[in-house]
Amino acid sequence: MNDSASPLVSIERRDDGVAVVRLQNPKVNAISSEVLRQTRAAFEALQDHLPGAVVITGGDRFFAAGADITEFKGPDEARVIGGLFLDATNAIAALPRPVIASIAGFALGGGCELALACDFRVAATTAKLGQPEILLGIIPGGGGTQRLARLVGSSRAKDLIFSGRQVKAPEALQMGLVDRVAEPGDLEAESLAWAAELAAGPSAAIALAKAAIDRGLEGTLAAGLDIEQDLFVEVFKTGDSRIGIESFLEHGPGKATFTGA
Repeated sequence: MNDSASPLVSIERRDDGVAVVRLQNPKVNAISSEVLRQTRAAFEALQDHLPGAVVITGGDRFFAAGADITEFKGPDEARVIGGLFLDATNAIAALPRPVIASIAGFALGGGCELALACDFRVAATTAKLGQPEILLGIIPGGGGTQRLARLVGSSRAKDLIFSGRQVKAPEALQMGLVDRVAEPGDLEAESLAWAAELAAGPSAAIALAKAAIDRGLEGTLAAGLDIEQDLFVEVFKTGDSRIGIESFLEHGPGKATFTGA
């Protein structure tokens, strides 16, 4: 991804088919322009050799504290930074595999927006999430107004964005901002176990299901149903569909061993 001996974003590929993308920009994992470039590059690299699932994580105290405010200078810089955020978050969202954000500590502003681009979010009981940009007199510019509203509804999104308040893990779980909560010492293991379970599934079918859901949400219900029908036909061209159906007929449900093809 870069020639530095200490990259700001790293990839670890595990034997269970899970890839771990780690944000590592001391001290608070600020989302600088270079972090965004490396995040995009990391997920583009994963596209070249797809894992079964991905966990994106940061440090114990900061998943990511937000954008690097020293780069916020004016409209021209805002256009550049906003574009880099969109490139990075769209690269995360476009990966045709399950992506889990494993959130310890703070995920604020741009850090929250990176997590919103993932399919799922697992938070430590000590985690806090939020979009505090309004406290600077600005608004989210990395997808927060759009992805947050689609995830938790417009009223809750407006509450969080208009107030800039931080949400603790239990409230985040209640509103659907995160999907699971774990004790800090168990967070990484639980996130990796969930990812490994997903990685063992029929990856081609999961990719098509993800595409159907994400593309369907972009338009009307009727258009979404048409997309689903097309991808429903497409999935029967996969090897895993034959494996799954044959295993069900012979052994019952839940016994198939999928190849990902």
